[in-house]
Amino acid sequence: MIEPSDAVANEIKDICLRLLARREHSQKELLNKLALRGFNKDEILPVLSELAEQGWQDDLRYAENYARFRILKGYGPLRVNYELVQNGITGVDLDKLVHTEAESWPERLAQVYKKKYTHELALERKEWAKRSRFLLYRGFSGEMISALLAHLAIKLK
Repeated sequence: MIEPSDAVANEIKDICLRLLARREHSQKELLNKLALRGFNKDEILPVLSELAEQGWQDDLRYAENYARFRILKGYGPLRVNYELVQNGITGVDLDKLVHTEAESWPERLAQVYKKKYTHELALERKEWAKRSRFLLYRGFSGEMISALLAHLAIKLK
């Protein structure tokens, strides 16, 4: 790996610090944003390593903040985990995070469902399928959705 010149390294560091001052970023996000600005990977990686060592950038901190934000927005474990992987993060304990925001994923699922659907009448299959698709899109598993609908005792016509 080629060490970047001091001027290039300082420019990369300044850009990173400006981005990190606005919000947390994963290393992959910073790498992509800097690559779009014309820097090459060999110039970027040493600077990102230095920022991580100094505590300015932390993938775990980013993952926790991102996951917490998405969970509070009503997204399920499958969707949140997928989005984290897309941003270069793996191995985050989402169950631990959701426990700080809600008791469990089923509780979070029930909150999302009740916020969207206020009445619990006997449902046509078409409406039941529509509601299920909404919850699947939000990142909840089919098993979780079936359990919720069984718990709510939604009757199909």
